Amino acid sequence: MVEKAEVIIVGAGTSGLAAAACLTQKSVPFTLLEREDCFASLWQKYTYDRLHLHLGKKVCELPFLPFPDSYPRYVPKKLFIEYLDSYVKHFNINPLYHRSVELAEFDEVDRKWKVKAKNRSSGEVEEYSGRFLVVATGETAEPRVPRVEGLESFKGRVMHSTGYKNGKEFKDEHVLVVGAGNSGMEIALDLSNFGAKPSIIVRSPVHILSRNMMYYSGMLLKYLSLSTVEKLLVIVSKIVYGDLSKYGLPWPSEGPFTMKIKYGKFPIIDLGTIKKIKHGEIQVLSAEIEKVRGNEVLFRDGKCHSFDSIIFCTGFNTSTQKWLKGGDDLLNENGLVKASNFPNYWKGKSNLYCVGLAQRGFFGASSDAQNVANDIASLLN
Repeated sequence: MVEKAEVIIVGAGTSGLAAAACLTQKSVPFTLLEREDCFASLWQKYTYDRLHLHLGKKVCELPFLPFPDSYPRYVPKKLFIEYLDSYVKHFNINPLYHRSVELAEFDEVDRKWKVKAKNRSSGEVEEYSGRFLVVATGETAEPRVPRVEGLESFKGRVMHSTGYKNGKEFKDEHVLVVGAGNSGMEIALDLSNFGAKPSIIVRSPVHILSRNMMYYSGMLLKYLSLSTVEKLLVIVSKIVYGDLSKYGLPWPSEGPFTMKIKYGKFPIIDLGTIKKIKHGEIQVLSAEIEKVRGNEVLFRDGKCHSFDSIIFCTGFNTSTQKWLKGGDDLLNENGLVKASNFPNYWKGKSNLYCVGLAQRGFFGASSDAQNVANDIASLLN
């Protein structure tokens, strides 16, 4: 039996919820498929305890429902999940859970998208048919762990950042944090706060900014050019943090916004990690791992260190390559939007759309959702 829908949305993370709400506002019916047993599973099941939104709440809210005034500017994980719960209830969003999409392809004869999803509860493969397909599985669908020679010989704990909650169980341990993005830096800080001895691998230059710097830069962008604002940011950052190269954190040659636009690399929002690094409580390692031998990790600079645990903060892969057949005009080989498609990167051929795959955060995903809903509604009308 084939379930028919006007619109099929794949993924009930924040992007999928935003798309569902926007379609609801337009009175467009949809079916929302989610592989996990809850909405926003990344936030509910796979994030660490101390996590807050790194940007102010005004740029992180989803369409048509602002955060409560009582929420702090930087919303903590617990309150964000409560906000999402109220969002789902407000728009009466009812995802079909335990549906893992295995194939989505466009039928040229019927001019419909045919989607096959495995019901992870019953084991049955269900079929859906819809005129429109919205890919909202997000940029963080599959945890990415690099291959490391000898890692299987490591005697301690090995985990991805999605498995880390807090540093309580790591007290007095020597912990290697692999990956120096915002998650890696904050997990290293959290480990240190719980009495662990973390080391973090930083292999490329990074921009270090504070929350206030990011907040005021957003205000300045209303009046000054992007290049001017990022030059000011770098000057202020160097004044506040000093020369970090002697701690293993050299400054990039390009500005923070330029790096975000060109490479998708976010600046580091410092929450106390730099102070810990300067005080020697967090060690910075600059060489790549060569191999693991028992509890010893050998690095390409010839040095060797012993660790009790390893935490990979090495990001995520998208999942669209596994199940979406076609869509090459919309998404690149990494499952993200093609730069050449801007500004209408959210729309492809054959009524294929995407939300939250342009590396533009919550604000970008919210904008995508509204554009997609408006376009679908206009075609239906």
